[in-house]
Amino acid sequence: MSHHRRSSEREQLELFRALPGDLRPRDAQDLMAYPFFSLAKSHRTVPIDFRSGEVAIRVEAVAERGMATIWDADVLIWAASQIVEARDAGLRTSLLMAATPYEILTFVGRGTSVRDYHRLKAALDRLQSTTVGTTLRQAAERRMHRFSWINEWTERADRSGRPDGIDLIVPDWFYRAVLDDALVLTIDPAYFALTGGLERWLYRLVRKHAGRQPRGWSFDFAHLHAKSASLSRFSAFAFELRDIIRRQPLPGYSLGVERLIGRAERLTFAPAHDPQPVDKL
Repeated sequence: MSHHRRSSEREQLELFRALPGDLRPRDAQDLMAYPFFSLAKSHRTVPIDFRSGEVAIRVEAVAERGMATIWDADVLIWAASQIVEARDAGLRTSLLMAATPYEILTFVGRGTSVRDYHRLKAALDRLQSTTVGTTLRQAAERRMHRFSWINEWTERADRSGRPDGIDLIVPDWFYRAVLDDALVLTIDPAYFALTGGLERWLYRLVRKHAGRQPRGWSFDFAHLHAKSASLSRFSAFAFELRDIIRRQPLPGYSLGVERLIGRAERLTFAPAHDPQPVDKL
């Protein structure tokens, strides 16, 4: 029965072929603002359980593969970029997308060796096996929407049996968010060069909340710790935050730390040209 449903889904979808050329990277705002991915390269099976107001998020992984990581989410940034570019060009888009591994890997700044290709396949497996339940954008119904980041993916081969492409189906929850202009932001291509999970997560959060506002914003450390769903102890998390502030690795933004007597430390951030981020969240 499940095989029949998968076959039926593929048959009902029109194939969208990835567009060539250099595309601007776009990210889904929901994925930038909430904890949907593991920030560690190590194997995580502990679920993410996050709640803030009416927003609830539950992310679960299978023991065999572990949870999808923030590096795996680069595939979704590629997909969002393709969908938005095609829509803006007046082309028909689809949940069913086709590309070569080379196209995906070069877009997200990776190498194109056999090892890189195998890592891409492992990322696709984690994205497919990680399950998400959330009330986000379901507030009126107060129901959990459940999905995997990739419904299914297929490796295509040429006549010689060598792999020459990948077909994948993104979930409707993600697809609908990407098609809404208000729920997508352009990100700096230098994001893909960030090596740390926390700094990648922090860039996406800063880009979502600070955007290009000249005065910037701030969060206290404890709030950031909870919002990241990191498994690190708060002391270790705070130490890593201070190190990121010292190194200033986030493209386009300057970071600072605010220490007021009797108050918790706050991370401040603003566009890099403004040295005084002052607004608070």
